[in-house]
Amino acid sequence: MRKTFLSDKILRHIEAPARYIGGEWGSVVKPEGSYDIHFCMCFPDVYEIGMSHLGIQILYGMFNERADVYCERVYSPWPDLDAVMREEGIPLFSLETQTPIREFDFLGITIQYEMCYTNILQVIDLSGIPLRAADRKEGDTIVIGGGPCTVNAEPIADFFDIIYVGEGEISYDALFDLYKAVKAAGGTRREFLRRAGAIEGIYIPSLYEPGYNSDGTIASLDVLPDSADLLDSLALDEPLPAVPERVKRVVVTDFDKAFYPTKPVVPFIRATQDRVMLEIQRGCIRGCRFCQAGMIYRPNREKNVETLKRTALEMIKNTGDDEISLVSLSTSDYGELSELVEFILGDLKKNGIELSLPSLRIDAFSLDLMKQVKGVNNSSLTFAPEAGSQRMRDVINKGLTREDIMGGAEMAFKSGWNKVKLYFMLGLPMETDEDAAAISELGDDIAMLYYDTVPKDQRQGRCHITMSTSFFVPKPFTPFQWAPQATEEIFLHRSRVVADTLKERLNQRSITYNWHHAATTVIEGALARGDRRQSKVIEAVYKSGEIFSAWGEYFDVEKWKKAFEDTGLSLDFYTTRPREKDEIFPWDLIDCGLDKRFLWREWENALEGKVTPNCREQCSGCGSYGYGGGVCHERS
Repeated sequence: MRKTFLSDKILRHIEAPARYIGGEWGSVVKPEGSYDIHFCMCFPDVYEIGMSHLGIQILYGMFNERADVYCERVYSPWPDLDAVMREEGIPLFSLETQTPIREFDFLGITIQYEMCYTNILQVIDLSGIPLRAADRKEGDTIVIGGGPCTVNAEPIADFFDIIYVGEGEISYDALFDLYKAVKAAGGTRREFLRRAGAIEGIYIPSLYEPGYNSDGTIASLDVLPDSADLLDSLALDEPLPAVPERVKRVVVTDFDKAFYPTKPVVPFIRATQDRVMLEIQRGCIRGCRFCQAGMIYRPNREKNVETLKRTALEMIKNTGDDEISLVSLSTSDYGELSELVEFILGDLKKNGIELSLPSLRIDAFSLDLMKQVKGVNNSSLTFAPEAGSQRMRDVINKGLTREDIMGGAEMAFKSGWNKVKLYFMLGLPMETDEDAAAISELGDDIAMLYYDTVPKDQRQGRCHITMSTSFFVPKPFTPFQWAPQATEEIFLHRSRVVADTLKERLNQRSITYNWHHAATTVIEGALARGDRRQSKVIEAVYKSGEIFSAWGEYFDVEKWKKAFEDTGLSLDFYTTRPREKDEIFPWDLIDCGLDKRFLWREWENALEGKVTPNCREQCSGCGSYGYGGGVCHERS
């Protein structure tokens, strides 16, 4: 029987013990001593969430294809096991070989969203690794952060030795080769990190130091001087390279040749995304001004449909899954979607394989697809207007008119649907109470359209409209990075405006309204545009006992407010304060390929309510052309 790190007694008394035993189908086991680098990959959330993350699957498969690297996995222990591990002094361990994390060469942590920051500290702490990079000694595990939040990792930079900025397929081979070379030459941890800082996409926080103005804004982002003579003494072929003033985010340009995991790990328990995930493209052509992913994953890059067909067949064969989900930011924009769907619904459906579609633009083609995929009974359609009024949709550059929304809804109702989900944001820049009220008005108009469109004898019961609002967070590398964030009071006020005006609508009984937690949004906003001084806040909140901040039942806003106050930092400084055009941002030392002049121009367009065409209609000169691939070069 396979040995587990936890005793049977512990496993019997915790929730979902299968989260911690490993041995899943598709997991990789390599003979001890057959590899040079031992890497542990972590998603700092519960197993079911982490096992659904495509980025981890890509890196896990890619690393293990190298004979000299062995990559294992670890996830955040749920609070029940966390308490047991602290009480009994049990160190965090990997799933594949049940090895303590502190014995690995590297611990790689995905920084997926701001509210996982306390979980990052949980993972490092339970591993027995010093929390702060400055306190780590020779022989300590090297901690790497990757993922979307690395475009501004400053609030947690002090906890990482390395921040990998960009898509993982590009620079990890160079990093591993350097590690082996420095180790073979007898080099130190510090020498490895110094040289790693010259690899494209690799950011070493300890090599940079921010300076501050008297008002708390950033005055400078400087590369620290180093002992080049000491580091040049290593017997390596390459001379000591210079550390760049800005770290360039790395991007896959030839998407068809990039590694893709056709033998992913199959979990024992149901994961959030329990199906084959087929990534059809990266990036987005739309240019929504609120969307960080749509900006930082530029340029839009499509994968060839024949490549996708082969990948789908391999993944179905290797996993036994009976459902395929298409992964992208905007599936409707994939150029060969019709052929791909025809293949899945034709060739694969004969073998019992189903297709799961993400939200699509509601047009005749999309509705026809969804009818084939789901049928109509008991299914619902998802619209994401994001704003209730046309004025606000133009401000955020949604590229969606009222005619588009109502026309799509009418087609849906005539095709047999009677359930619609609508997603909106509140607290957007330039928003007024009238814009908030327009959300309930739009929901009511769509409900009314159902009763006007579908004859009484053809209705499948009452129309069901579910309206959900989240609260807006300005993010780095978007045109709204200069915008003040709304206060918690404004968030709650606007949600009440929606709720109250909905009560006045004729079709209120057909509409359900849900909204997000405002307090969580305030903290997320502070961390999203934060700087290194916030590391003391995050550490204080973690040491107060909070983990799983992204989970409402474990989030305590008072702990966060107290930590900001105790460390002398102002929440308002990071959230509600307007930014000047030329202000230096903490994330300005990262180069995402986006011209800051483009982002400012888009901010000015937002203030004027001016719509910018999508990338296929007209190039907006964002700067992504410099990457040399994707939609920017389709006409080259």
